[in-house]
Amino acid sequence: MTQEPKTDYDSPWKQLLEADFQQFMEFFFPRAAAQIDWEQPVTFLDKELQQVVRDADLGKRLADKLVQVSLRTGDEVWVLIHVEVQNQPESNFAERMFCYYYRIRDRYSRQVASFAVLGDDQPSWRPQQFTDELFDCQVDFRFPIVKLLDYQTQWDQLEASDNVFAIVVMAHLKTLETRHNGRERQRWKFALIRGLYQRGFEAEEVISLLHFIDWLMNLPEELNQQLWQQVSLLEEEQRMQYMTSFERRARQEGLEQGVRLGKVELVRQLLSERLGSLDAEMLSRLDQLSSSQLDALARQLFQFQSLNDLDGWLDSLDS
Repeated sequence: MTQEPKTDYDSPWKQLLEADFQQFMEFFFPRAAAQIDWEQPVTFLDKELQQVVRDADLGKRLADKLVQVSLRTGDEVWVLIHVEVQNQPESNFAERMFCYYYRIRDRYSRQVASFAVLGDDQPSWRPQQFTDELFDCQVDFRFPIVKLLDYQTQWDQLEASDNVFAIVVMAHLKTLETRHNGRERQRWKFALIRGLYQRGFEAEEVISLLHFIDWLMNLPEELNQQLWQQVSLLEEEQRMQYMTSFERRARQEGLEQGVRLGKVELVRQLLSERLGSLDAEMLSRLDQLSSSQLDALARQLFQFQSLNDLDGWLDSLDS
């Protein structure tokens, strides 16, 4: 049984946040985006956020971003963008958002706005307020959120949107939906990639989204190889090419190596079940076999009666 690859939700979000921050804000938080002067520079304050995280002992949060922007009024403000893309909700999420907020404000004496995108699969989990009270002393911290699951009922609008984060949301939703169905994920991954070629995005946007979809909607090697063969045919039909020949070659070499390693593991298991434990020297010899040699060994091994038969078969390769 093919092991399901682990999905990394955080890292691809982080890359697109930096590449398309204006589109991110316009898509998810349009009221705030309308107040930002996008003609002025946007600065990502990674070092400042890292210091705050260390001070607060809040753990590693890959997709969190602290961004400095200018308002249309001329004021300069800091915006904390907190992208929550975990599969499971966190009971202390709102409190952690508050900790970010007050520590940034206290450390740098700057106005801060906090936003959260919730990418979990629990419809009822919607933390957007932290409150605490003791002896008539009260804290009431509220922050805007968007829930990606809510877009499930807006699929037509997502398909019609020209904002790159519409594709991001579609890919995120289908990644959640197909967690235990590789074939269905392969189908949706290709459908989303095909949609990129039909939307009229700029080449740089298509490339960024290709990388995002490929990273987020990861597949077992065999299905991934089939997918990129489909994409190659699609590019020929559309007379478009977004992957360089170097990327194609590197991807193919990576896929072929992954397939070969999978065959090594399978042959090892079959041999161990039939002949018993294999010593380190025998395992090393198996590791050196090519993909075609592993195929031949898989066809032959059921005729082996002992480890001597296996040893003789391997010796015959050198003759």
